[in-house]
Amino acid sequence: MFRQMEDFVHVWERETAQTGKLLSYLTDESLSQKVAPDHFTLEKLGVHLSQAITFMMSSAGLDLTPLEERESYNAHEIKALYEQTAEGFVRVLQEQWNEEKLSESTTFFGSETTYGSILYLLLQHQTHHRGQMTVLMRQAGLTVPGMVGPSREEWAAMKG
Repeated sequence: MFRQMEDFVHVWERETAQTGKLLSYLTDESLSQKVAPDHFTLEKLGVHLSQAITFMMSSAGLDLTPLEERESYNAHEIKALYEQTAEGFVRVLQEQWNEEKLSESTTFFGSETTYGSILYLLLQHQTHHRGQMTVLMRQAGLTVPGMVGPSREEWAAMKG
């Protein structure tokens, strides 16, 4: 749970930079990769990262503009959408919430929690889907950048 806005913003900026890094490795050809029928493709997961910020945080009471629904996106558009959404969210968050708000309780998707815990949940959600994306990226033959430490390729390059 976050109790200080500055702490959340610091972590958010670091984590969104990592997500942006991951998204920059996507190619248009890889976007149809999925783990099984009826599961999200890389494209849908990439777009979902942005949609979830808006959906989750609007559900928590932030005044965020819903994202335009589109049929498809290319790799560049997915990364740009994510960066725009992540930056816009943190601006609105800092305008509309303060430290006192983070400790307040609310009902969020049927559970009693604090606003600071909702911010933590948002980060967990992003991390969960980044992990799914790395598996799909490997299946699509893409290089995967390190997220929490070096990736296999980065580790091999470091060992020389």
